[in-house]
Amino acid sequence: MPALVTLSGRSVRLEPLSPAAVDDLVAAASEDRSTYAFTRVPNGRDEMVSYVEAALAEQAGGRTMPFAIRWLHTDRLIGATRLMNLEYWQGPMPWPPGSLGAVGDIPSVADIGYTWLGASAQGTGANRESKFLLLSHAFEVWNVHRITLKADVRNVKSRAAIEALGAHFDGVRRAESRGADDTVRDTAFYSILNSEWPAVRERLARRLGLVEAA
Repeated sequence: MPALVTLSGRSVRLEPLSPAAVDDLVAAASEDRSTYAFTRVPNGRDEMVSYVEAALAEQAGGRTMPFAIRWLHTDRLIGATRLMNLEYWQGPMPWPPGSLGAVGDIPSVADIGYTWLGASAQGTGANRESKFLLLSHAFEVWNVHRITLKADVRNVKSRAAIEALGAHFDGVRRAESRGADDTVRDTAFYSILNSEWPAVRERLARRLGLVEAA
């Protein structure tokens, strides 16, 4: 499976998710849960323990790389995110068709998902910088062909944040999954291709103040 990494930026550090993060993540997720109308976020310690255990089991299978998000200005964990649905296209084609196939060291495509922040961290730029770090690792270290991002079609805030990254809107998959509010959810899909990453990177770097505008 891909080697575990810590991704550091100016304001956030993405640390490999571990059981040691449970209590801090419970505190972050408990601030104001009204902000999670369309996002499934663990509620309480028992749910957070199950959430971390499930993520680590998928990580052990080479299918996800989960992180806890640390806000460097306060040295507090403020949420979580992950590179997930990792697929490996190198080597022989898997059989039967549709099976996951072998796991390798370098994923070929990935999703960014399961992202949530405590209420006090929302709107601080933590989400944008976290996405920048994940995208940079996926495209510049793994050299993936595509990153997929998705959101409940009703989640205007999350969709706007994805679109602000410069992601391409691929369409809506109807009745795609069970929603956080236990309804049947339509999901908006977005993607960024490897060839599009340089322009997206420049755009994000300017928004993060990493380069000066021309």
